[in-house]
Amino acid sequence: MIRTIRHFKSLLLVLTALLSVSPAQAERIKDLASIAGVRNNQLVGYGIVVGLDGSGDQTTQTPFTVQSMISMLSAMGVNLPPGQSLQLKNVAAVMVTADLPPFARAGQGIDITVSSIGNAKSLKGGTLILTPMKGADGQIYAMAQGNVVVVGAGASSGGSKVVVNHLSVGRISGGATVEREVPMPVGQGEFVYLELNRSDFGTAQRMVEAINIKEPGVATAADARQIRIRAPTNADERVSFIGRIESIEVTPVRMAAKVIVNSRTGSVVMNQSVQLENVAVAHGSLSVSVSAANTVSQPRGRSGGQTVGVTNATVEIAQEGGALMNLKAGADLGEIIKALNSLGANPQDLVAILQAMKAVGALRAELEII
Repeated sequence: MIRTIRHFKSLLLVLTALLSVSPAQAERIKDLASIAGVRNNQLVGYGIVVGLDGSGDQTTQTPFTVQSMISMLSAMGVNLPPGQSLQLKNVAAVMVTADLPPFARAGQGIDITVSSIGNAKSLKGGTLILTPMKGADGQIYAMAQGNVVVVGAGASSGGSKVVVNHLSVGRISGGATVEREVPMPVGQGEFVYLELNRSDFGTAQRMVEAINIKEPGVATAADARQIRIRAPTNADERVSFIGRIESIEVTPVRMAAKVIVNSRTGSVVMNQSVQLENVAVAHGSLSVSVSAANTVSQPRGRSGGQTVGVTNATVEIAQEGGALMNLKAGADLGEIIKALNSLGANPQDLVAILQAMKAVGALRAELEII
């Protein structure tokens, strides 16, 4: 209970601090939107990590690790006798993932993540063997290899185990080399398209106006997310033009009122646009306590009875006094927090209160439960 109260007080401090945030400031277009077609591409590969200190896969439970090693050795000219059973402790099967950044060129290094898919205890100290990494089209775009870096430690003895951080996932900085480039034309023909990170008609209109002030008549809004811009067709001029466009500052419109509730953790986050209609809220809690005491029933001498165990149960119900709070119309975020806090509501209670407010139409905001 004390931890719940402390958590709720910390949440209130964070939300109250948001009240001191000044009105929306101008932001660069590059922070509000992206160029259509300029994107990352995900790569994935299956590989083997070797050189582990006895913390690899248990090969009797992960036969694919043994099959991978036999195939790799065969490709290197090492042929094992048919039916040979390998007992490996220093090998682990892994999945290798990476993001291929836009405009990546052949020979460029990219970071990769190595994740165990078997029952290896740790990848610490291991080395990833040359692994092809493919895109969604099945083509190989990079080759990965290197020493796996795992930030953490673990120890076990006598049935006890201590683990610091996650030992079955590691990273290799610059561990993959790009082998194939992804064509990524910036725009088609004479137009370049900006895509807002969040759909908003007001922000899109302000962005069009700001661009047309710097570059008269080049921008039009297609919808709440996409803006069409007439750009030079020459490659050098287009790059310079896009650089100037991305540096233009725009003041986004105020976001719609929204309340996000995490039903699992009880976290509630509201923005400054949230307001209330007149509403009265009563909050009280009902607690039920059930206790049991085990006793022994002993019969009198020569009565012929038997000694038996008896459980005596006690049930107590306590109802705390509910409080009634009147929240005035137009209350801002600070007043909402202060009022609900005065009711003694914890995060779980706050979820129920907000749902009830939304149901009666007193909460002027979109309520999203995740």
